[in-house]
This record gives sequence, C-alpha cells and structure tokens, in this order.
Amino acid sequence: MDIGGTKTSAALVGPDGAVGPVVTVPTPAAEGPAAVLAAVAGAVRALGGAPVAVGVGSAGVIDPVRGRVVSATDAMPGWAGTELRSGLEQLLGLPVAVDNDVHAHALGEAWTGAARGARCVLLVAVGTGVGGSLLIDGRVHHGARQVAGHLGHLAVPAATGLPCTCGGTGHVEAVAAGPALHAAYRRAGGSPDVPDLRAVAALAAAGDDRATRVLATGARALGQAIGGLANVLDPDLVLIGGGVAHCGPPWWDPLRAAFAAELLPPLAELPLTACALGPTAAIVGAARLAEAAEPRQVLGERQAPVC
Repeated sequence: MDIGGTKTSAALVGPDGAVGPVVTVPTPAAEGPAAVLAAVAGAVRALGGAPVAVGVGSAGVIDPVRGRVVSATDAMPGWAGTELRSGLEQLLGLPVAVDNDVHAHALGEAWTGAARGARCVLLVAVGTGVGGSLLIDGRVHHGARQVAGHLGHLAVPAATGLPCTCGGTGHVEAVAAGPALHAAYRRAGGSPDVPDLRAVAALAAAGDDRATRVLATGARALGQAIGGLANVLDPDLVLIGGGVAHCGPPWWDPLRAAFAAELLPPLAELPLTACALGPTAAIVGAARLAEAAEPRQVLGERQAPVC
C-alpha cells in the first residue's frame, strides 16, 4: 500500500518483488482517519488473491515499531495519532507493517531498483515537498524520534527569507519543491495562465529563459544541499525521485553541477542518478516491510519491523 494525501495505491507483490496490477482509489483525507483506513482496506480487498501480510508506506512521520502516525501535514486532517497498524489489522485480519512513504520508496529501490546491492543509499524525493531516506545495510535510519530524512528543511542561501511549510524560513523545500518552483515562476513575472510546474518545465524545454532560470535556481539550491549532506554521510550513491525529477535537462543539469561543486574531493565520483521503479517504488518497498510482518500473529506478540 502507498497512502498519499490525494490517492492510495495497492498491488499484490510476489516474493521476488514482481508487482501485479495496481488498484488506485482516492484518499478521503478530509473525512478523517477512519474513512482513510476504510478506503485502504477496500483497496486491499479489491486486489483479490490471498495476501499473507500487508505493508504500508504512508504520508506523515510514522513510528514503525508502534505502528502509529506521529505527525502529519494539514493535507490529511487528524492523521497524526492514527493507530495505522492496529487499525488495519482489525479491518483486514492480516499482519501489517508500516513506515513513511519515502522510506518505503527507498526500500523498493534497494530491493529491485537502482540501489540494488548498494550498502549505503541516500534517496531524495522531490515533489510537493522535499523528503529523503537513508538506508544502511538495507535498513532505514529513522533517528531517535522517527524524523530522519526530512532533508527539505536544510537551510540554503537561495531560500533566505522564504517561508517553509514547516513554519520556518530559508529551507530548501521553500525554493526547490514543485509548488515552490511554480510560485517562483509567477513571482518572476511568468504568465498566470501557466497552471503548474509541468507547464513551466515544458516552457523551459522549449527555451523560455524565465522558466529555465527558475528551474535552475531551485535545482542548484537542492544540489548544494544534497552535496553537503553527502559530505556528511558518504553514501554509495544518491538517488533522485519524485515528480520534479521529470523536469528534464533544464533541471537535471544545474542540479548535477551544484551537487558536484559541493562534494569533497574523495567523493568526486559519487553517483547521482534517477530512481528506476517509478510510481510503484513505495509499493515494492512496503511489500518488503510486509515480509517482517508475515510470521507474526495479528493478536500475538508484537515484534519490530526489520526496517
């Protein structure tokens, strides 16, 4: 399962990571957590088959040991505090394992995608926000409070004074996330008829100077932040995913240049590459989580997920 603020997707995943047909339903976030859990359970039942466990990658800060949502944005009212694992176990009668959706994305790439075989992986997801995940020996680093990976809240000079969704200012998400890039295009004098970032990217691909500058500014800020983080973490590779990663060379070229310029000399050859699995990555990673849930009896002794 991949639970987002607007849609929820589910698929049966085999023990080799092969993904079956994907069922997608709207997430009834405005109706509250009970409605969301009911929609998730309905999506599982719509798959048919005989699943033995359920893995969930969900929006929000997730405590994978307790199986609950620690915090969430206003996109999912009341989601914070939801007993995600036990709620779904009661509805489905199956063991459930849960984690944050970006962590699930990273686990999917490590299992069957671009990070297969890598020991230390930094994944950066750039979409409505900027998130991340660090895998070490196949395990997610969650941090002491389950907040590890929120790299969108690194400070960068290009975002100085810009408000961030977290309530602070000057964070890379405020200049590099999808809505921030679209807003920057409008502030730069772009046409109000350009409806979204996809249209801005199309203009940049066609040679529009304003659109190109906006994408480059956000990409350079992100590249600087990721490069600095790589100096601290020294990963085997850095993966980039999310909707903004589809903006093409006007975004990728300045991103790579800023990333490379920030790296310490021993990291000069550090790969920075696109994710491979596309929209099913979090589903694949959530299935990896489900492997940890499978041997456990639903009403029996709880054990912590593998990751």
